[in-house]
Amino acid sequence: MPKTVAIVEDDAAIRANYADMLKKHGYQVRAYPDRKSAADAFRTQLPDLALLDIGLGDEPDGGFTLCRELRAMSAALPIIFLTARDSDFDTVSGLRMGADDYLTKDVALPQLLARISALFRRADLLTQPRAVEEVLDRGLLRLDMKRFLATWQERTVDLTLTEFWLVHSLARFPGHVKDREQLMRDAHIVVDDSTITSHIKRIRRKFLALDEQFVAIDAVYGLGYRWNA
Repeated sequence: MPKTVAIVEDDAAIRANYADMLKKHGYQVRAYPDRKSAADAFRTQLPDLALLDIGLGDEPDGGFTLCRELRAMSAALPIIFLTARDSDFDTVSGLRMGADDYLTKDVALPQLLARISALFRRADLLTQPRAVEEVLDRGLLRLDMKRFLATWQERTVDLTLTEFWLVHSLARFPGHVKDREQLMRDAHIVVDDSTITSHIKRIRRKFLALDEQFVAIDAVYGLGYRWNA
């Protein structure tokens, strides 16, 4: 059954172009011009993936609001920001809202399709029998692989699915340095280096919110990241 991609974009021409491109590659498309119409539709039925612009009509940050609403409806739904806004502040803000990826509208179509495909491959893993351990314990950390639930000191860490996979990639082999290519492969995403960095910063903040002494994730200059035993 074809995957459904929702496009939330206020520019009619851009919306139509992306819709046509995705349809040609076998996706079902639902397109919305503003946050309200999209949110109303999502409450009835969620798409398989959402492409969101940030500025929507008279809401300069409507896409951010919609992302928060979507993430509250589903922790696993793949969300990509596709926007003309390319500042580091907007990129970090988008990832903080729970998006899995952040792209600007000058992205090449093959790259956009590759990132959509990578997120769908990751989402499909949820419906497949897993050959990995059901529970991963690393000291104060516990990862429940059936429920995709992370706990630290027996308290739930509110990770998105991308963040969960990144933590799993690091914690599975404590002390081993994982470069960004390995982290992308393990998290089933295709993003640039700065996006991986933003994800790691966001993960650290979530653990620090529960434990001010959290130091389990190390940055190894020029190489990548590792999990401290």
